[in-house]
Amino acid sequence: MRLGVRLITGLIAGISLVTFLFARYQVRAEKQALRNDLETRVDALGQSLQQTAEPLLLTGLNRRLQIVIDELRSRQHLYGVAIYNAEGKPFLMTPNLDGQLNVTPAVVSAAISQDKSLPQTIDWRGTPLMIYAVPLHGHGEAGVIGGLALFADMNYIEAQQSKIWREAVTHVLAQVLLIVLITLLIVRWTVVRPMARTAQWLRAMRTGNFGPRPPEWRDNDDLFKPLAQEVTHLAKSLDAARASAAEEARLREAGESIWTAERLRVQVQNKLKNSSLLVVSNREPYMHVRRGKSLEAVVPASGLVTALEPILCACNGTWVAHGSGDADRETVDEHDHLSVPPDEPQYTLRRVWLSQEEEEGYYFGFANEGLWPLCHIAHIRPTFRAEDWARYQEVNLKFAEAVLCEMEGTSEPALLVQDYHFALLPRLVKEKRPDARVAIFWHIPWPNPEAFGICPWQRELLDGLLGADLIGFHIQAHCTNFLETIDRALECRIEWERFAVNRHDHLTEVKPFPISVACNGAQAKATTNPGGPTSPYLDRATLLKQHGVEATFMGIGVDRVDYTKGILERFLALERFLDKYPQYRGQFTLVQVAAPSRTRIRRYHELFAEVHSEAERINWKFESGKWKPIVLLERHHSHEEIARFYRSADVCLVTALHDGMNLVAKEFVAARDDDRGALILSGFTGASRELQDALLVNPYDIEQVADAIRYALEMDPVEREARMTRMRRVVRENNIYRWAADLIAELSEIRLEKEVSIGKA
Repeated sequence: MRLGVRLITGLIAGISLVTFLFARYQVRAEKQALRNDLETRVDALGQSLQQTAEPLLLTGLNRRLQIVIDELRSRQHLYGVAIYNAEGKPFLMTPNLDGQLNVTPAVVSAAISQDKSLPQTIDWRGTPLMIYAVPLHGHGEAGVIGGLALFADMNYIEAQQSKIWREAVTHVLAQVLLIVLITLLIVRWTVVRPMARTAQWLRAMRTGNFGPRPPEWRDNDDLFKPLAQEVTHLAKSLDAARASAAEEARLREAGESIWTAERLRVQVQNKLKNSSLLVVSNREPYMHVRRGKSLEAVVPASGLVTALEPILCACNGTWVAHGSGDADRETVDEHDHLSVPPDEPQYTLRRVWLSQEEEEGYYFGFANEGLWPLCHIAHIRPTFRAEDWARYQEVNLKFAEAVLCEMEGTSEPALLVQDYHFALLPRLVKEKRPDARVAIFWHIPWPNPEAFGICPWQRELLDGLLGADLIGFHIQAHCTNFLETIDRALECRIEWERFAVNRHDHLTEVKPFPISVACNGAQAKATTNPGGPTSPYLDRATLLKQHGVEATFMGIGVDRVDYTKGILERFLALERFLDKYPQYRGQFTLVQVAAPSRTRIRRYHELFAEVHSEAERINWKFESGKWKPIVLLERHHSHEEIARFYRSADVCLVTALHDGMNLVAKEFVAARDDDRGALILSGFTGASRELQDALLVNPYDIEQVADAIRYALEMDPVEREARMTRMRRVVRENNIYRWAADLIAELSEIRLEKEVSIGKA
């Protein structure tokens, strides 16, 4: 009620004020226009009368002149006329002025003395008059012989002004009533009603019934966007907290020991205590891009963000990364810092800026044309250039300086370096801060010593890595390869029983930490579409129809377009499958999500064209009617978009030629809370060590993969469910939170050099 009164009062006051100001402006403008018009007409009349009066005045025909001015008295708005001599004394005037002009108006004297026409406004006995004075001239050099004054009545201007004010007041009253009525209706429809639905929605959320947000927010995003974002975030946080609590209670009841985000938070806080945590990666967790005139925070498609963000949130750490967004510089402070996540800041992002030359040499050059193919057995020759190596060294040094800057003022900080982009960073940091605990996780495979020996700077890379206290790989085989490489390339002592390297009195432990994805109750609930099991997102027919395809069975492949992912081999296996088992023509379609990657590198650009060409060739060979064997989606997709395909597919094909882990396999398993679907998995992935119930294949063996597709589609439902149940148990028990917890726990147990020295003393 108070809001309604304030709203109505505010509207009345606001509209009245605005109307008053406009009316005042209109009155002034109208008054000035009427004055200008009157002055123009009086001036024209004065000039005309001047031409008539001057000869009559010179010839002494005063009577005739009196008649002329008396006739002018009838002119509209003309109050009277008077004629003055050279001394400014009146001697002829209209009868209504006779006896009233005791004093000569100053404007008349001024017009005679200055010899020019002049106007003046006066109040003549309660009547506003405009006096227009015109000088009268004689012949030759006689000069000014008198003056003419026309008195114009301005009462009609005042009357018009009063009329405008009356109309303005009348209009104000009508407008106020009408606008208030319309505003109240609009407010009730667009504000009060949505607010009531919002309150009802939040009430339902509070009681545990999570439903879709009010429809008005979707229809009026411009009006409710800020509120919608905050309330939706609050609702999701509430639902996630409730789901997490329910999951914790379920785990306690079942006696299970599953890692969750909350359990990880407690673990990190207990292990690190007062130590500050820094994470370094090439890719940033949030990048800002320009969308038209606005800035948008985008989460890059990366499993690394999913893996590391819970750790940073748990300890309010700092993430150091390359600022690659086109609007990144506009969102940081003077120290290149930014609080993230945008909706609920919990840690700091420190952006490091790279020039185009640095990015070209360090990232596209040495890292991805050199180390990437070197570590992956995909039969692509690595390219090593001295200038790329120089850029790699420069960028590692630049990141080391940023990390050391962030470590200032803290004791015993912890540093997690990510991946092959920063092999030199551990040594650079450790030399300056020996009190720091430094770990690096190598997300790609480590090849055998002979393969790694191809690198011209292998000794420098290995020495940089051994600056870390802890080196992590996905699987034990990569740890073994690394230690064997160290044994051949460097002088050091390898402690095989504990998998550690002792070099220059510095101990580096090497251990496997198989990375994973989130797969607990809270996560499953959060990723489940609110539309329920009848949602079209879970209906494969609807998904395929969106791309103009009709099929009974659907396969899914999700990859960056990279030569290590085996996409071309997968297409050849699908072609062989359709040749060998023609009954599946018109029945089975493979949806291949192919995200463009590193297209500035020539080999990747060529591969992208090859993938597109091969898909077109196979489609041309088999397609008929509304069916085709391959739907190629050549763009980046969000996790939510991909989850729809995971949950609807009959089979997921992960046929990487060589991969450190490959989280697509685990993402597919985590998404299948219906315990359906089959996974065809390359034996050359780290995931194959854990997901033994997948259909393990050699991706180079086209016949084997083709037969695996048929077996997956014709598998007994009981066997399919049993396989998926066991794989889900593995992923659930060894989820991303456990990976992070194990890594942090291992790092926190590292004994620093100063502790060892004290012990020896």
